[in-house]
Amino acid sequence: MFRPISLAIALAVGFLAAHSASAMSVRELRTLEKTEAAGEVHALYYLVGLLEGALEAQAKAVRLGATPGFCPLERRLEPRMARELFDTELRRQADLYEADMPAPLVLLNALGTVYPCQ
Repeated sequence: MFRPISLAIALAVGFLAAHSASAMSVRELRTLEKTEAAGEVHALYYLVGLLEGALEAQAKAVRLGATPGFCPLERRLEPRMARELFDTELRRQADLYEADMPAPLVLLNALGTVYPCQ
């Protein structure tokens, strides 16, 4: 079933496309985890930053009148959940994501799946 994309998600994806040089790909994130001594910690910090950035971007978009792309409402959404959200989305949609796709896209899709708006 096709679900129309909200303005907030469209804005976020547009931002990612415009700034894709600064967004880490799934492959780059995995490489970071495996090759650097503190790579897993750095990757976790990156994912937490993506999560917090997505929350802030959506809050701003909603203040400007956009429809939210995800709605945590009363449900818990904490920074420590970023890794699990990211990995679960990659497993759930393994055939959709390619290694060169931006990691922020994966996390935004995870947020929309786990915290849908009614």
